[in-house]
Amino acid sequence: MAYELYNYNPSTSAAVAFAVMFALSTVGHLWQTGRNKSWFFTPFVIGGCFELVGYIARYISAKQSPNWTTMPYVIQELLLLVAPSLFAASIYMILGRIIRLLNGDSNSPIRPSWLTKIFVTGDVISFFMQSGGGGILATAKSDSSMNMGNNVIIGGLIVQVISFSVFIVVSVIFHRRMLNSPMHMMVKTQIPWSRYMMILYTGSALILVRSAYRVAEYVQGSTGYLQSKEAFVYIFDATLMLLCCILFNIFHPSKLLAKRPQNYEEDLEMMNESGYRNI
Repeated sequence: MAYELYNYNPSTSAAVAFAVMFALSTVGHLWQTGRNKSWFFTPFVIGGCFELVGYIARYISAKQSPNWTTMPYVIQELLLLVAPSLFAASIYMILGRIIRLLNGDSNSPIRPSWLTKIFVTGDVISFFMQSGGGGILATAKSDSSMNMGNNVIIGGLIVQVISFSVFIVVSVIFHRRMLNSPMHMMVKTQIPWSRYMMILYTGSALILVRSAYRVAEYVQGSTGYLQSKEAFVYIFDATLMLLCCILFNIFHPSKLLAKRPQNYEEDLEMMNESGYRNI
């Protein structure tokens, strides 16, 4: 049985609208990252580029309806599937930098040097599983190949959901410990770290909801309800990922790093010598 690329005629106007919005957001991220030399945020910029190219490819597919060719479909399917993994990698790195910025190693359930490695490794695994599964599915010639690609994608998405869930738990534990620490009274007026923790939670929740939607979509399969309506793609994927991009345009992590005052290290050293290094 041939694999049906779409169960509907994709909208050209929706694809163009999201391509334009992702383009604007990504150009903003590129400028913000370069201007502030916050190179650790590069994966996020690449993820934005993936979203942009993905919706351009989706527009090309929409223009071809109903005689779709494989290449635009494969490009949009793969890039839109894996882009959130790159957003996630940057979010993991932001938490590590917040912990180091606050000298809060003892408040983190996982050492900052290991925190980024652990979660980014999980993200890389998820990325390659989704990419591999998407490649298998896009070139599938039989039901068994379609099922294999579908299952690999589901596995990659589940890895992402689990990784993000654990990350949120680690973030909440660190946040609560810092709020209960005497050090918090000093840093809260100098560095808006707690606000950025809330931003991390928001960005993480957006990606988590999107990944949960994708899991449900692929579990149902190509004949399922979620893949039969284009609106779901734009509500639970495109819109959520665009909000994530805009969120970090407004609250770019370089702003957090720039808030460190010149005498901050001296203040921390005095706190530590006075016996207030954390519990």
